[in-house]
Amino acid sequence: MNSDDIFSTLISCVFFMALVAFISWRKTRGEVGTQEGYFLAGRGLSAVFIAGSLLLTNLSAEQMIGLNGSAYGFNLSSMAWEVTAAFATVCMAFIFLPRYLAGAFSTLPQFLCDRFDDSVRRMTVILFMVGYGLVTIPGVLYSGSIAVLQLFDMPGLLGVSYGTGLVITIISIGCIGALYAVAGGLRAVAVSDTINGVGLLIVGMAVPLLGLSALGDGNLAAGLSIIANTDTHKLNAIGGPTDPTPFATLFTGMVFANLFYWCTNQYVIQRTLGAKNLAEGQKGVLFSGFFKVLVPFFMMIPGVIAYHLYGEGLESIDLAYPTLIRDVLPVYAAGFFLAVLLGAVFSSFNSLLNSAATLFCLDVWAPLSKKTIDDATMIKVARRASVVIALFSFLVAPLLQFAPEGLWQIIRIFTGFYNIPVIAIVLIGLFTRRVPALGPKVVVVFHIVSYGLFQFVLDEAVNIHFLHLYAILFAIEIGIMLAIGWYAPRLESWTFHKQELVDLTPWRLAIPCAISLLSSIVSLYLLFSPIGLVNGISGTFAPLMGLILAINVAVWFWFLARKPVAEAVGV
Repeated sequence: MNSDDIFSTLISCVFFMALVAFISWRKTRGEVGTQEGYFLAGRGLSAVFIAGSLLLTNLSAEQMIGLNGSAYGFNLSSMAWEVTAAFATVCMAFIFLPRYLAGAFSTLPQFLCDRFDDSVRRMTVILFMVGYGLVTIPGVLYSGSIAVLQLFDMPGLLGVSYGTGLVITIISIGCIGALYAVAGGLRAVAVSDTINGVGLLIVGMAVPLLGLSALGDGNLAAGLSIIANTDTHKLNAIGGPTDPTPFATLFTGMVFANLFYWCTNQYVIQRTLGAKNLAEGQKGVLFSGFFKVLVPFFMMIPGVIAYHLYGEGLESIDLAYPTLIRDVLPVYAAGFFLAVLLGAVFSSFNSLLNSAATLFCLDVWAPLSKKTIDDATMIKVARRASVVIALFSFLVAPLLQFAPEGLWQIIRIFTGFYNIPVIAIVLIGLFTRRVPALGPKVVVVFHIVSYGLFQFVLDEAVNIHFLHLYAILFAIEIGIMLAIGWYAPRLESWTFHKQELVDLTPWRLAIPCAISLLSSIVSLYLLFSPIGLVNGISGTFAPLMGLILAINVAVWFWFLARKPVAEAVGV
């Protein structure tokens, strides 16, 4: 870009970001004066804002860069991280969310305190806060800043070194992103996420279409024919042992990693805890699942297009998406793309910031306080906590550039310290009544020690994929808690106390929607496999897809046909 192009890009980017900020401000005026208003958007989020916020919270710069880079360098096997998450959203809608809303919990540790005791709550808060503060929040800032630096030559533009440019970008992104979380609370985060989510979908659809057109010398159909019939191994989602995501891991550790992320991770589930009722919460969660099954088309097919355009000539696989953007996106749209990219980074950052402040206020500061805390004081503390956490992340984020094994490895290692024990403890808490608090405490200590040994001491001696290790440790930890519950059960069976602050009537179409969502997962794996596009469409592809379609039509017809009967009997 020349100086005029850079100037127009920055001006248009600022315009789009200001527009999002203005709309968010208008939508949140006067609605953050209470604790519930600040932390849970007043328990008034609709399905649209829940789905939009979940989408942007989950998808950020590291997915845009990393997934397309994986498709460029390998194949579509890494789509498993996104596509199979749809299964976890179904579990959230039917298993976890109804119980969370029935108990009127504001945080996951509150549920664990109710089910076990306050010490279990403190242990989980420590796990979350350490993970968020040392890795997740700085990682989001760092990866977003790297994406901006790769797409736009910020050091050259500012006339500074790379390291200085990185620090300036991190602080700039962090300060702007923090404004949403600090000033407006969860509702401001959800509104801005939803608007940016629309922008992400527009960019997500435009980039592969423009890329296919460039690949086909202006003919989109010709470009589509090239990727569908040439080097089709790039379209294979059935990962082998040497691929980034072996197919077998879908049925072991990935199940539990996704269940943790979508069903128990505070910064993800917090917007569902703010649902105005169960039906809206289920709609929002399931709709976000449908967005996840679209991710391969938006965030991996561009990497395949880049492979066909550039061959193996790029210095790094992480340059696939930035290079494609630079070559196919019109200059006049660059500012909009930059605004969407930054919006995705802001979303993950401010969601993490809001959730970290929520955990600190509701699960650390409030329990330690000896007096009743009014809403104004609680919000003031939350804002101060957000500022402190943001400043700390500014210090840690630049240090990640010195990680010897890269950002992805750091995040993978440290997330593994707390994701599996948390999902195991929550499942035991939900589905047993006599397992005592001793069980989770033993499991947390066991997991940290054993996982640390496998990662740092026995990593060379025990050659096992980390996702398989997740599954093994999960099974052992479930067994430990059940054994403790059998040998030393609670004196009294735990009783779930419903509060029902919101309407808990399920969404009438949740079941057919979930079936269609699960069918979409199967259909995607059929399409991107040797049965589908890899090595040419096989004879079994059409019958299998026809069977899936027939099942869905029958299910939807049956549920829709029940409506007049249900209304007639007053259900």
